[in-house]
Amino acid sequence: MTNSAAASAFWQWLQSISPKYQLDLTTVSRAGADAGFRSYHRIAAADGRSFIAMNAEGETPESFASFIKVDGLLRNEAGLNAPEIFEADTDHRFMLLSDLGRETYLDVLNEDNARELMDRATTALVAWQKISRPNVLPAYSREVLQRELELFPTWYVGRHRGVEWTEEQQKWWRMTTEAILDTNCREALVFVHRDFMPRNLMVSDPMPGILDFQDALYGPLSYDIASLLRDAFISWDESFVLDTTIRYWEKARKAGIPVPADFGNFYRDVEFMGVQRHLKVLGIFARLNYRDGKPKYLEDTPRFIQYVRKTARRYIQLSPLTHLIDDLEGSETSFGYTF
Repeated sequence: MTNSAAASAFWQWLQSISPKYQLDLTTVSRAGADAGFRSYHRIAAADGRSFIAMNAEGETPESFASFIKVDGLLRNEAGLNAPEIFEADTDHRFMLLSDLGRETYLDVLNEDNARELMDRATTALVAWQKISRPNVLPAYSREVLQRELELFPTWYVGRHRGVEWTEEQQKWWRMTTEAILDTNCREALVFVHRDFMPRNLMVSDPMPGILDFQDALYGPLSYDIASLLRDAFISWDESFVLDTTIRYWEKARKAGIPVPADFGNFYRDVEFMGVQRHLKVLGIFARLNYRDGKPKYLEDTPRFIQYVRKTARRYIQLSPLTHLIDDLEGSETSFGYTF
């Protein structure tokens, strides 16, 4: 279907459901888009309510079905504030949702409110993880994690930087991926949101509203806390990251989430999981530019390079990655700590 035909179908669908919800279609405005192929529109209703209409026609039917399934897990089992689904057209992949507000965590986070907002976020994360069980969501397996890592040499190194690794560098990469994946795959398994970060958490009542969860899997426990505190669009000093991670770890232990008993071991898991995610995201941001024509994400790649550098220099197992990054980006002196 062409873009114009898709827009026409979306508009016709909105007209068809408008009377049921008293939608005022003159108020339709763009509420945002994401790195995928979904778009969102805010619509006011005559009774004062606000709705979000999602057009996910560019997404796969599987992704649309997953949104509905995970939304149910978040709302009905974990008791969290995910959007209520009022209407879902599975043929065209249109959806009418409750409006969780106009401000994301990313819009409002600052030094004054960060502790409270992150505390709410980690409380929600523990509630999400507490309902975890196997055979509900697809596995976040070693194969999937490996496939994600390979986005880095394919899209960031090869396509964006125009570099072809030597045999020695390819060996360093194999050593890197084995070290990362061995650590990732030793972790306990829980439900993983996969994009649990300030851009997808809303300032709402109750706090936080949770969005962009359709890619959820069953995988390594540290993934979501790593993505929350090592974000593409905002950076925190290490004392804040440590403090928030400790507070999450304490909540998780109380809730019976199978985090390691020793915090040092847990923090190492978080760091290695963060490196897996950072390398994947570097590849994704390059792919968004060259394949999908979305260049804005490349502006944030230096932040991720710094994340990778700092962590790799803390652990001897990641020294091959340090060599690769230094060869690729130039070397710089840095000091850090480990446990």
